[in-house]
Amino acid sequence: MLRHFLVDTDLSPEEQEQVLDLAAALKADRFSRRPLAGPQTVGVIFDKTSTRTRVSFATGVADLGGNPLIINPGESQLGHKESIADSSRVFSRMLAAVVWRTFEQSGLEEMAEYSSVPVINALSDDYHPCQILADLLTLRERFGDVKGLTLTYVGDAANNMANSYMLGCVTAGMHVRIAGPASHLPSQEVIDAARERAAETGGSVLVTSDMAEALAGAHAVVTDTWVSMGQEDQKGDRAEIFRPYSVTSEAMAQAAGNAVFLHCLPAYRGNEVTAEVIDGPASLVWDEAENRVHAQKALLTWLLDSSGLSSDRPDALRRAGGQQ
Repeated sequence: MLRHFLVDTDLSPEEQEQVLDLAAALKADRFSRRPLAGPQTVGVIFDKTSTRTRVSFATGVADLGGNPLIINPGESQLGHKESIADSSRVFSRMLAAVVWRTFEQSGLEEMAEYSSVPVINALSDDYHPCQILADLLTLRERFGDVKGLTLTYVGDAANNMANSYMLGCVTAGMHVRIAGPASHLPSQEVIDAARERAAETGGSVLVTSDMAEALAGAHAVVTDTWVSMGQEDQKGDRAEIFRPYSVTSEAMAQAAGNAVFLHCLPAYRGNEVTAEVIDGPASLVWDEAENRVHAQKALLTWLLDSSGLSSDRPDALRRAGGQQ
C-alpha cells in the first residue's frame, strides 16, 4: 500500500517507533540501506526558503543511493502554470518520491491524492512533521525511552510547530504542554486530534497561557521563532506579545533538573531564547539539527519499504508486498 507522510499522525505509534529505531540504526551505520540505488531521483521542492531541510534531505537522499533534484521557488510550473494534480502525475512517472516544503496543507493533500510515489511534507503552514521525528530521535538519545516524558513548547502556539509537537509527541506517548498568549493558541481541531491520539498511547495534552504551569517539571523545553516567514512586517508587535514566553535561565530552572532545550532553528538570541540557554549545557539544538538527516533517511526508507518501492527492500517486506 502506498504510504505518504503529510501530518504527524500519518504514522501510528508503532510505525513511528519503527521509523525512530531505523533512524538510530542508520545513524550508527550510515550506508547500511540503499533503497534509492540506481540512482533513483527524489524531487525536493521548495516554495519557501530553507537551510536544514534542504541540506538534510539532499544529504539523506544521496546517502540512500539516490539523486536529490532540488527545485527552488519559481523554477517549476507547479501550482500556477500547471495544476498540482497534473504535476503529481508527471512526478510519479519520473521520481521515486516527492518532498515538498510549501504553504497550504491542502496542496500536499492534492499532491498525494494523484501521486503513485510517496509524498513527504517538508513543512507546511499547518505542520512540520519531519522536525518532530528529529526531535524525538534527539530525546531518545538523551533519555532512552521517551514515553511518559513531558515536553513543553512555549511562544507562538498557533503555528505549525506547536501543532506538530502536540500530534507527534503524544504519538510517542509523551505529555505535551503548550503555552502561549491567549491570542495565539492552537486550534481546537488540532487539540482534539492530539487528545484522541493521546488516548491511544497514554500521553496527554495541556494548552495554557500560564508559562509556569507549563514549565513545571518538564523534561524538554522547546520554542520557535516569533516571526515566521510572511510575518516580517509584524516583528515589533509580535515581540511585544511573546516576550513573556522567552526561554531564559530562569524559565529553564522551573523545568526538571535534567531538562534539555530544543529549537528547530533558525534562532534569534535575545528574543525567543537567551544566548545562555541555547549555547548552554542544556541545549541539544546541534544534535537536533544533525538528526534531521538520520530521521528523514529513516522516513524515506520506511515509506519506500512499506510502499514496495525500495531497491533493497528486505525479504520480509518483499514477501508481504509481493514480488514486483
